[in-house]
Amino acid sequence: MSAAIKPVPVESAAVETMAIETSGLTKRYRRGTALSDCTITVPEGRISALVGPNGAGKSTLLRLLTGLARPTGGSAHVLGGVPRQDPAFLADIGYLAQDVPLYRRLSADDHLRAGAHLNRRWDGASARVRLRQLDVPLDRAVGTLSGGQRAQVGLALALAKRPRLLLLDEPVAALDPLARRHFLATLTSALAEAEGRLTIVLSSHLIVDLERICDHLILLAESRVQLCGEIDELLAEHTVLVGPSKDTGPIERAHTIVHATRTPRQTTLVIRRGGPVIDPAYQAEDISLEDLVLAYMGAAAPAAYAHLSTVGEEQ
Repeated sequence: MSAAIKPVPVESAAVETMAIETSGLTKRYRRGTALSDCTITVPEGRISALVGPNGAGKSTLLRLLTGLARPTGGSAHVLGGVPRQDPAFLADIGYLAQDVPLYRRLSADDHLRAGAHLNRRWDGASARVRLRQLDVPLDRAVGTLSGGQRAQVGLALALAKRPRLLLLDEPVAALDPLARRHFLATLTSALAEAEGRLTIVLSSHLIVDLERICDHLILLAESRVQLCGEIDELLAEHTVLVGPSKDTGPIERAHTIVHATRTPRQTTLVIRRGGPVIDPAYQAEDISLEDLVLAYMGAAAPAAYAHLSTVGEEQ
């Protein structure tokens, strides 16, 4: 049996200011638990990838962080305060839901003018410049725009608040590859312009896109945190071992086996190292972010992922 999988703490010599801190955060509904014992930290200035299978609790976590839902247990602190539906708190929060909620009959310019009346730090000028650079029409009803253009309008509105924290729930799920690239480029540009004053949490299933721009990871599965930390550090702590089909007891005693794929001739292990790998029968390989995510997802729900290898290929 593999050892229990626990969230990986982030250790740093320097004291960092946390944009998000939760401890035992839990949300239950009548039909079940949407999020259980969620303890995470996200330092300021990061782009954090929020990943996990459908139903893992990603949207619930984002709603709790915005104050749109109240926790059943535990606590959350966002930008030093408790999430709540209060103008002072919400002024620093940008939130874009998965369906990009916009008034379909209004134009982008109509939305920007309305935002100026509702937000104290509204930067409509920069939003208009950004949309013009992307050839998004400002005078057309947003219901007539493409999915990529609507996503850019939603993002422009969220950024026009000049938030300190931007929470994005699957904003690129329905976009084509070029539209996704433009969307992600807008995100990285906004982060650079903010010079460390903006933190982004981006929920997505598209690991390749996340790997391109994110430096922090939150992985949920079965409503629980599986990993949380700096991506580079998490990748450095894990290794793929490939070797003959044999007893893995010595490996299990020295390391945490996250996921194992066995055939009659070969064993492939994803491990969190407890030290150097000294068994010469195993070849150690670096792990990609996609392999790491799939390994933990497979370990959390082995029945659902039994037909997948650690790189997501059919067996």
